[in-house]
Amino acid sequence: MDFNLNEDQKAFVDLAKQFSDSELAPNAAKWDAEHIFPKDVMQKAGELGFCGLYSPEDAGGMGLSRLDSALIFEQLSMGCTATTAMLTIHNMATWMISTWGTESVKSTWCEKLVMGEQLASYCLTEPGAGSDAASLRTSAKLDGEYFVINGSKMFISGAGETDVLVVMVRTGGEGAKGISAVVVPADAEGVIYGKAEEKLGWNAQPTRLITFDNVRIPTDHLLGELGQGFSFAMKGLDGGRINIGACSVGTAQQAMDTAIHYMKERSQFGKPLAAFQALQFKLADMATELVAARQMIRLAAFKLDSNDPEASAYCAMAKRFATDVGFQVCNEALQIHGGYGYIKEYPLERHFRDVRVHQILEGTNEIMRLIIARRLLDEAAAEIK
Repeated sequence: MDFNLNEDQKAFVDLAKQFSDSELAPNAAKWDAEHIFPKDVMQKAGELGFCGLYSPEDAGGMGLSRLDSALIFEQLSMGCTATTAMLTIHNMATWMISTWGTESVKSTWCEKLVMGEQLASYCLTEPGAGSDAASLRTSAKLDGEYFVINGSKMFISGAGETDVLVVMVRTGGEGAKGISAVVVPADAEGVIYGKAEEKLGWNAQPTRLITFDNVRIPTDHLLGELGQGFSFAMKGLDGGRINIGACSVGTAQQAMDTAIHYMKERSQFGKPLAAFQALQFKLADMATELVAARQMIRLAAFKLDSNDPEASAYCAMAKRFATDVGFQVCNEALQIHGGYGYIKEYPLERHFRDVRVHQILEGTNEIMRLIIARRLLDEAAAEIK
């Protein structure tokens, strides 16, 4: 087992760091304060390949592994958590289109999506179907050579600003087997966007409700076959859990680095904060937890790349642990700053706000615990038999 990065991976990380330092970090506070969605910067990310990281090469993507992609997302999130998170969502939707789309859909969308010239949103969550994706109600009924879509999706990142929507719809009966995935142009007639939600964090990307009112799309906008949508959604969530965990690790690393710098500069009672043993212990715990979270993310990514039968459980474990640790480390880094951590002149409060939602996304961490527990119980039942 070699835990060291290879030369290609080191190059990916270096490139991501350069972009993060030059394009994301200097602007993150302004984007957050003014609720700016930096589409121009996302296009610059696309020019470097960051908008099609694991999309297949024959569709114009980089064809990287999930591990390589996680390394890049971790580094980018050190500059701006919210923008990087949107990049992860765009990457997932683009991967779905480029992997399971028809030739006509791929030829229409893929080139511009992988270059960041156009952006994609992923539409799974509904007002009555969050983590329980199999209960979604948005319908797509066949009408000749068209699907007619009715229903609504909520908490959709990028909605109202993106160009294409990957939408999970019900084309059959109840349960997972009745779900399919379709591609919907974001400006199609009957697509209605709600107001931009006022959120605790992730202010550099809009979040809206989307209503589909008799939206007609050609049947060739179906991804894969009828009834495969739930399977695609679960595959997307496995990777999405790694991605969001990597964003938590990167943000927490930046928060801890900021805290270390502050401890060296700030003095109280005649000596720098870095000289206080209690704070040294706190820093040691933060670093230890962060290393463990990073290794879990990389192990889960390796499992997913290897098509390991336990990959989904490892993705759930890594997401649960990394997002919890990410929030805890950001909270401790804020605490080290005292009152300064609470004001917007310093980035700690933004880190704290932005990582909190990671514990909810891609299935809440309570759902992650259920996935892990079921795996353990299933193993135990198999052994008894």
